[in-house]
Amino acid sequence: MQEKVQNISPIKQRILKFAGTLGVSKRDFYKSIGVSRGTLESKTGITEEVVAKFIAAYPQISIEWLMTGKGDMIHDTLPAASVIVKEPPVAAYASKDFDAGPMDRANTGATRPRIPFAAAAGALSIATNAAGDADCERLPVIATFPAYDFTIKIEGDSMAPDYLSGDELACRFVDDPANIKWGEPHILDTRDGVVFKVPYYGGDQIMCRSINPDGPSFLVDRADVLHVASIVGFTRQLQP
Repeated sequence: MQEKVQNISPIKQRILKFAGTLGVSKRDFYKSIGVSRGTLESKTGITEEVVAKFIAAYPQISIEWLMTGKGDMIHDTLPAASVIVKEPPVAAYASKDFDAGPMDRANTGATRPRIPFAAAAGALSIATNAAGDADCERLPVIATFPAYDFTIKIEGDSMAPDYLSGDELACRFVDDPANIKWGEPHILDTRDGVVFKVPYYGGDQIMCRSINPDGPSFLVDRADVLHVASIVGFTRQLQP
């Protein structure tokens, strides 16, 4: 399809350029990402929500190309191919050094470690000290939750209204990159700290997005992600 790209933002121009390679109508393309024609062809700026919808619909797009115009438009690898380093060289933060052990629902004394610092639901938090099993308080297993490896509290409101500051998340490590559910909340254990965000695959980079539309979004280099954990449940302390 022929695109009118004058006087609109560079990111919109690149999205429309990609759309022109698909050989589909404008109507079908806009429907595929859930936006109207005016959303991408108007002179207004583009929101993080629209960018996230586009990346979720077309994960083969290079985020670097989308944001800067540099590099190739399309990745030469699929999302399931070595997205996260499975055996990181450094064990840090919410690491697999924890003595979680197999879930034993029959053992009423079973416990799981609570990570001794909060996961930022805003920008990346800088955590300077790795946390080992000896550093963690151990809490009784919540038997109504699916199997999990650790719990961690979150701070900040960028994941509201689904998750609130002070919520304690029950988390399970994702050992196989193919099992990462892109577009759903995860804990990302990075070299710069632990963050709670909605990740979107971007090849060498991962887009971390907030649920709260006023919350920040940012890119994390794939090589800087040491572990990923999914959320299986959470607890909330009600205010008196």
